[in-house]
Amino acid sequence: MDRRNQPFAHDADLVWEPAGEGVTRKILTYRDEVMMVRVRFETGAIGPAHSHPHIQCSLVESGVFDITISGRTERLVAGDSFTVPPDAIHGAVNIEAGVLVDVFTPMRRDFVTSPNDP
Repeated sequence: MDRRNQPFAHDADLVWEPAGEGVTRKILTYRDEVMMVRVRFETGAIGPAHSHPHIQCSLVESGVFDITISGRTERLVAGDSFTVPPDAIHGAVNIEAGVLVDVFTPMRRDFVTSPNDP
């Protein structure tokens, strides 16, 4: 079911999807302009360095992460947050199992379309 533009998302109705080795994600709520995603990391899991044209704001909901943005790395704990500018190379290394809450603008269409979609 396409949840785009739905005003509410109930966590119990959402499934964790694979997003890399030791990493899963739940797409929470979204519309064309914005998307919120919960990303769960097992201890030691890595979010490889990458870039995208979206602005990303993230909250460390739980756990401990080493976050690198444009070559600068900081250790962040629950309650800390960070912002990634468009096209900046960034990545995450999980130190203690935890969850990031990511917000993207505009939405990440690649998160809701399959590779076979036109």
